Amino acid sequence: MPDRDQFLLTNARLVLVDRIVEHGWLAVDKGMIVDLGEGEAPEPGLDMGGDHVVPGLIELHTDHLEAHYAPRPTVRWHALSAVMAYDAQIAASGITTVFDSIRLGSENEENTISSEGNILAAALEEARRGGHLRVEHRTHLRCELATHDVLADFERYHGSYEIHMLSLMDHTPGQRQFRNLDQWMKFYMPKRGLDGADVQAYIDAKLDKHARYASHSRTSLVALARRHGIVLASHDDATATHVEEAVADGVAIAEFPTTLEAALASHAAGIRVMMGAPNVVRGSSHSGNIAAADLAREKVLDILSSDYVPGSLLLAAFLLPERVPAIDLPAAIRMVTDTPARATGLDDRGRLEKGRRADLLRVGSAGSTPIVRRVWREGRIAA
Repeated sequence: MPDRDQFLLTNARLVLVDRIVEHGWLAVDKGMIVDLGEGEAPEPGLDMGGDHVVPGLIELHTDHLEAHYAPRPTVRWHALSAVMAYDAQIAASGITTVFDSIRLGSENEENTISSEGNILAAALEEARRGGHLRVEHRTHLRCELATHDVLADFERYHGSYEIHMLSLMDHTPGQRQFRNLDQWMKFYMPKRGLDGADVQAYIDAKLDKHARYASHSRTSLVALARRHGIVLASHDDATATHVEEAVADGVAIAEFPTTLEAALASHAAGIRVMMGAPNVVRGSSHSGNIAAADLAREKVLDILSSDYVPGSLLLAAFLLPERVPAIDLPAAIRMVTDTPARATGLDDRGRLEKGRRADLLRVGSAGSTPIVRRVWREGRIAA
């Protein structure tokens, strides 16, 4: 199928924001949706064979770029090559707009890549300038509050690159995602090779950093985000107090609240609740916190993120109506298209609607599993 500025999709199941057009057609011209309808198309076009056509997926939080750049703990891959491989995987997963998660705040003793965000940013910028990217890449800075250099890292990054979203994170043992220290031990200790007194010394050092840096870092980053018009997210809220703080800070998105209490409070406050698509697919959180499907049953799940598995985003959207019958497919698709677009001010995409960008996805199936057959970004084939 060739690249075209103008084309017509026919015999498609169009997933609109509130319904499915079972036998629909959609016209594209110069990267925009210019018309759509039900029944016989006005002229012959590209036959979708009854497949679903949905808006291109919008991913707000993915750690997967790091997996390409650091495929082993002590390996750093060629940065531009890593970016291109990541971009191709994102496109093949049906994602047409991705917020690349880049961590700020050094945790050098953990052998993370937190100090190497500028390397990845430079490679992304090189690929963007060269016109090599299949999808639209935006920046999501994940700021670890309990670190000594997160503010300096932000200033360096902001001096060179545009920032679109910023999340406030605190992975201190006993906080938020890891209020239960047993869960923290299971998640982190196998990576650290620590036991006995070494574990307690490690925890004590983390608690000391939290006491010294977390509050000041949060206050400063919130002020910077407001000044520069950056969308704010709060990470792993667990209590009503956490949510009150998020409301006061002007947070727009609650990333992965760990309890029903926090999710209910966030939703009630108008903060959009985002959970991981792998949580939906697996049926539970990998760190022992609230299940995404439980939040969906409570009608407080707004956005899904692929987190650490890009292919999970589309799969979760198609699985969710099976897991939670009160949610139909259009509602599930909104969680990966329209709602994340609106949460980040991207009002030109996220819906199959006249005047929106032609970011489109043809979805076939293998049994009940959705299969990406074709991806268009602004009317051009991306995958």
